[in-house]
Amino acid sequence: MDRQTIALVTGANKGIGYEIAAGLGARGWTVGVGARDDGAREAAVAKLQAAGVDAFGVPLDVTDDASVAAAARLVEEEAGGLDVLVNNAGITGGAPQEPTAVDPTTILRVVDTNVVGVVRVTNALLPLLRRSAHPRIVNMSSSVGSLTRQSTPGGETGPISGAYSPSKTFLNAVTVQYAKELADTDVLVNAGCPGFCATDLNGFRGVRTPEQGSAIALHLATLPDDGPTGGFFEDDGRVPW
Repeated sequence: MDRQTIALVTGANKGIGYEIAAGLGARGWTVGVGARDDGAREAAVAKLQAAGVDAFGVPLDVTDDASVAAAARLVEEEAGGLDVLVNNAGITGGAPQEPTAVDPTTILRVVDTNVVGVVRVTNALLPLLRRSAHPRIVNMSSSVGSLTRQSTPGGETGPISGAYSPSKTFLNAVTVQYAKELADTDVLVNAGCPGFCATDLNGFRGVRTPEQGSAIALHLATLPDDGPTGGFFEDDGRVPW
């Protein structure tokens, strides 16, 4: 991919999303910084631009149809197209999350952001991606969404979760379905796990840096044309479903 490659990263104003934007920008790409908080988005764009990145802000609330539609129009107007979409925006939903205690409205809110939000954004941007010579979609997931790891005795899969973990399992399933539907196109669609990174999503308890967490997204965003699609990956390779 050349210097004209254009990417949009959702939830890119901080944490892993910001580092993904920075990493793609360091490759000479034009990067849309998607975020719903105006101040945080503008600050992130300014910081990226100061580092030499060709970045522009994209007001984007993935839970709002009108916001997503407006974002798609802005990307086309500002950049003229799109080559890579990184669906990074996500929430945990807070505590409690035990299935017997979690509020059903929390589950709906988490799924609306982490899954339906990905569908909203992907469908809105897909017409632009289809025009690209090397279109890539990267859905930022988590190993806690792996049913294999969740059901393996002694596996390190995080706390019991009735909202966040299942939302990532759902996202993985949706990723597979997109890959199946787009199998006869040039669009490669994959899910990536950044690892347990220190971000405000987990109260900065993670053991990896956001920059380390961005590596899998950068890898999947730059796959060759004969690269995999419909997979779930971390730095060490495939993650079991």
